[in-house]
Amino acid sequence: QVQLVESGGGLVQAGGSLRLSCAASGRSTYAMAWFRQAPGKEREVVAAISWSGGRTYYADSVKGRFTISRDNAKNTVYLQVNSLKPEDTAVYYCAAARVSYLTTGTSNYNYWGQGTQVTVSS
Repeated sequence: QVQLVESGGGLVQAGGSLRLSCAASGRSTYAMAWFRQAPGKEREVVAAISWSGGRTYYADSVKGRFTISRDNAKNTVYLQVNSLKPEDTAVYYCAAARVSYLTTGTSNYNYWGQGTQVTVSS
Protein backbone atom coordinates (compact mmCIF):
# COMPACT_ATOMS: atom_id res chain seq x y z
CA GLN A 1 0.00 0.00 0.00
CA VAL A 2 1.23 3.49 -0.86
CA GLN A 3 0.03 6.68 0.74
CA LEU A 4 0.60 10.02 -0.95
CA VAL A 5 0.42 13.43 0.69
CA GLU A 6 0.59 16.59 -1.42
CA SER A 7 1.55 20.04 -0.23
CA GLY A 8 2.55 23.39 -1.65
CA GLY A 9 -0.65 24.59 -3.26
CA GLY A 10 -2.06 28.05 -2.70
CA LEU A 11 -3.25 31.31 -4.17
CA VAL A 12 -0.86 33.06 -6.51
CA GLN A 13 -1.05 35.86 -9.04
CA ALA A 14 -0.69 35.20 -12.74
CA GLY A 15 2.97 34.88 -13.63
CA GLY A 16 3.84 33.53 -10.21
CA SER A 17 5.36 30.23 -9.16
CA LEU A 18 4.72 27.40 -6.74
CA ARG A 19 6.46 24.19 -5.83
CA LEU A 20 4.19 21.25 -5.21
CA SER A 21 5.50 18.30 -3.24
CA CYS A 22 4.21 14.76 -2.90
CA ALA A 23 5.55 12.61 -0.09
CA ALA A 24 5.05 8.88 -0.51
CA SER A 25 5.04 6.21 2.16
CA GLY A 26 5.64 2.57 1.44
CA ARG A 27 7.29 1.30 -1.71
CA SER A 28 8.60 3.98 -4.04
CA THR A 29 9.54 2.01 -7.14
CA TYR A 30 6.72 3.49 -9.10
CA ALA A 31 6.31 5.89 -11.93
CA MET A 32 4.68 9.03 -10.59
CA ALA A 33 2.56 11.75 -12.09
CA TRP A 34 0.73 14.95 -11.36
CA PHE A 35 -2.84 15.29 -12.55
CA ARG A 36 -5.18 18.23 -12.22
CA GLN A 37 -8.90 18.72 -12.28
CA ALA A 38 -10.59 22.05 -12.76
CA PRO A 39 -14.27 22.61 -11.91
CA GLY A 40 -16.51 21.07 -14.54
CA LYS A 41 -13.60 19.45 -16.37
CA GLU A 42 -12.15 15.97 -16.51
CA ARG A 43 -9.01 15.06 -14.67
CA GLU A 44 -5.97 15.41 -16.91
CA VAL A 45 -2.35 14.39 -16.65
CA VAL A 46 -0.02 17.35 -16.31
CA ALA A 47 3.37 15.68 -15.96
CA ALA A 48 4.76 12.22 -15.34
CA ILE A 49 8.14 10.74 -14.44
CA SER A 50 9.60 7.27 -14.53
CA TRP A 51 10.91 5.67 -11.35
CA SER A 52 14.54 6.40 -12.30
CA GLY A 53 13.67 9.97 -13.21
CA GLY A 54 15.26 9.46 -16.59
CA ARG A 55 12.06 9.91 -18.58
CA THR A 56 9.48 12.62 -18.21
CA TYR A 57 6.27 13.68 -19.93
CA TYR A 58 4.50 17.05 -20.02
CA ALA A 59 1.13 18.03 -21.35
CA ASP A 60 1.41 20.55 -24.17
CA SER A 61 -0.34 23.17 -22.08
CA VAL A 62 2.43 23.19 -19.47
CA LYS A 63 5.57 22.50 -21.48
CA GLY A 64 8.28 25.00 -20.70
CA ARG A 65 6.52 26.17 -17.54
CA PHE A 66 6.26 23.09 -15.32
CA THR A 67 9.05 20.75 -14.24
CA ILE A 68 8.56 17.38 -12.59
CA SER A 69 11.35 15.81 -10.56
CA ARG A 70 11.79 13.23 -7.86
CA ASP A 71 14.11 12.40 -4.98
CA ASN A 72 13.84 8.68 -4.37
CA ALA A 73 15.95 8.91 -1.23
CA LYS A 74 13.22 11.09 0.24
CA ASN A 75 10.33 9.29 -1.49
CA THR A 76 9.19 12.66 -2.76
CA VAL A 77 8.07 13.96 -6.14
CA TYR A 78 7.99 17.64 -6.97
CA LEU A 79 6.22 19.80 -9.50
CA GLN A 80 7.73 23.22 -10.04
CA VAL A 81 5.12 25.41 -11.64
CA ASN A 82 6.21 28.69 -13.15
CA SER A 83 4.56 31.42 -15.21
CA LEU A 84 1.19 30.40 -13.85
CA LYS A 85 -1.94 31.32 -15.74
CA PRO A 86 -5.54 31.58 -14.52
CA GLU A 87 -6.34 28.48 -16.57
CA ASP A 88 -3.92 26.51 -14.39
CA THR A 89 -6.38 26.87 -11.52
CA ALA A 90 -7.34 23.36 -10.41
CA VAL A 91 -6.92 20.75 -7.73
CA TYR A 92 -3.59 19.06 -8.35
CA TYR A 93 -3.28 15.37 -7.51
CA CYS A 94 -0.19 13.27 -7.10
CA ALA A 95 -0.47 9.66 -8.27
CA ALA A 96 1.67 6.53 -8.23
CA ALA A 97 1.53 3.75 -10.80
CA ARG A 98 2.14 0.04 -10.26
CA VAL A 99 4.88 0.15 -12.87
CA SER A 100 8.29 1.80 -12.92
CA TYR A 101 8.31 2.92 -16.55
CA LEU A 102 6.89 6.23 -17.73
CA THR A 103 3.14 6.05 -18.24
CA THR A 104 0.42 8.64 -18.65
CA GLY A 105 -2.76 6.59 -18.69
CA THR A 106 -5.03 7.32 -15.75
CA SER A 107 -5.92 3.64 -15.47
CA ASN A 108 -2.28 2.81 -14.73
CA TYR A 109 -2.28 4.92 -11.59
CA ASN A 110 -3.55 3.06 -8.58
CA TYR A 111 -2.61 5.34 -5.71
CA TRP A 112 -3.79 8.92 -5.33
CA GLY A 113 -3.22 11.75 -2.93
CA GLN A 114 -5.97 13.92 -1.54
CA GLY A 115 -5.15 16.85 -3.80
CA THR A 116 -3.88 20.36 -3.26
CA GLN A 117 -5.66 23.47 -4.57
CA VAL A 118 -3.84 25.84 -6.88
CA THR A 119 -5.63 29.09 -7.60
CA VAL A 120 -4.20 31.63 -10.01
CA SER A 121 -5.67 35.12 -9.98
CA SER A 122 -5.53 37.39 -13.00
